[in-house]
Amino acid sequence: MKDLTKTVPIASDHGGFPMKQFLIQKLHDSGWEVIDYGTESEESVDYPDFIHPLSKDINSGKFPFGIILCGSGNGAQMTANKYPNVRAALCWNTEQAALTRMHNDANIISLPGRFVDFEEAWSMVKAFLQTPFEGGRHQQRVDKISKTF
Repeated sequence: MKDLTKTVPIASDHGGFPMKQFLIQKLHDSGWEVIDYGTESEESVDYPDFIHPLSKDINSGKFPFGIILCGSGNGAQMTANKYPNVRAALCWNTEQAALTRMHNDANIISLPGRFVDFEEAWSMVKAFLQTPFEGGRHQQRVDKISKTF
C-alpha cells in the first residue's frame, strides 16, 4: 500500500513543463513518490485538461497535497479553486509558500513556471510540503472559504 503522506500529484501545462520535470526529479531524490498528471512536453495544451483531474483528487481526499504549474500560475490556480475542498495558493517565494500552509491550510501550491527560477520553486515546494497548518484562530477563517452566501 502506498504511503500517501509521501505521495504528491503534480500537473502542468506547456508553460510549466520544464519546471515540473525539475521538481519531479527533486521530489524523487527526496524520497517522494510523484504522480504525474501531465502534460508530457512543451507542446501547447490547455491547462484545465491537466489541472482538473489533479484537483478532483485533492477535492475527494485521495491526496493531501498537490503541485500545479502553468506559465503564470494564475490559470492553474483559478481552475483548481473551482473545487470546494481545494485551497490552491499561487506562490512566488518561500515565505509565501510556508504562510499559505500555516494560515490558510492550502492543499495545492500553484507555481509560475515562467517567472521564478527552478531552485526558488524547489524551495517553495519543500516549505509547502513541510509546513503544518497552525489551526487556532486561522481555522474559523479557513472554514469560511468554501461557504456560500
